[in-house]
Amino acid sequence: MVLVFVGLGLEKGGISLRGIEEAKKADAVYLETYTSIVPGLSVSYLQELTGKKVKVLDRRLLEEEPHEILEKARDGRVVLLIPGDPMVATTHIDLRLRAAKMNVETKIVHAGSILSAVAGVCGLQSYKFGPSATIPFPDNPSARPYEVLADNRKRGFHTLLFLDIRAEEGRVMSANQGMEIMLGHELVRRESIFTPNTLVVVVARAGCEDELVRAGRVEEMLGVDFGPPPHSLVVPGRLHFIEAEALKVFARAPEDAVDELVG
Repeated sequence: MVLVFVGLGLEKGGISLRGIEEAKKADAVYLETYTSIVPGLSVSYLQELTGKKVKVLDRRLLEEEPHEILEKARDGRVVLLIPGDPMVATTHIDLRLRAAKMNVETKIVHAGSILSAVAGVCGLQSYKFGPSATIPFPDNPSARPYEVLADNRKRGFHTLLFLDIRAEEGRVMSANQGMEIMLGHELVRRESIFTPNTLVVVVARAGCEDELVRAGRVEEMLGVDFGPPPHSLVVPGRLHFIEAEALKVFARAPEDAVDELVG
């Protein structure tokens, strides 16, 4: 009858009151844990919060074999709990389309998203971000994040780079690893898009009590310990003077690196 996509937000208490109520009245509740992670969140916590048994889905069950979810949604009320905001990942859009083709009603309960949070914590203007990209682990190489960054920089846009997560393998990429991979692309492409001198902002655990936001040149940031995941990278484009000031105040960005981008 209905499939409800419920956002969990960015931290343990990020689910909305409406999201909790939707889960409480559901016939089945599922949790997706591979597109992102929510610090401090556990299955036991969600089960206590909602009073429902929560089944964890891996990538295969959600992307390749979602039949169980869709069949239950055709006969009853199903809630899918998703880190962040539900429709940021293509995976969830695809599932919603499959449901629509089966004449299953869908609803979305929104929550905090890294897309909006990153701009806010850095002090950058959200409408000045260009397309985002994910940096994959080296065993699945892709030049797309470098190409997206190159295109955004030509236009003066800011770039948000997500970092690969392999929940089923217990692997989460750190900001340091992400920077090393991008430097590897630079060695091959040599377009001066991501160099040791590039200003980068690391956002760790956005929205959490121990949130960390630090900016600096890549060569200075490579050896910094940013703490537990999740991490994200932001490469600023052209800066308004207020954005420049915000990076200095909120992210401790070096003045010379920031001033080079004002204009």
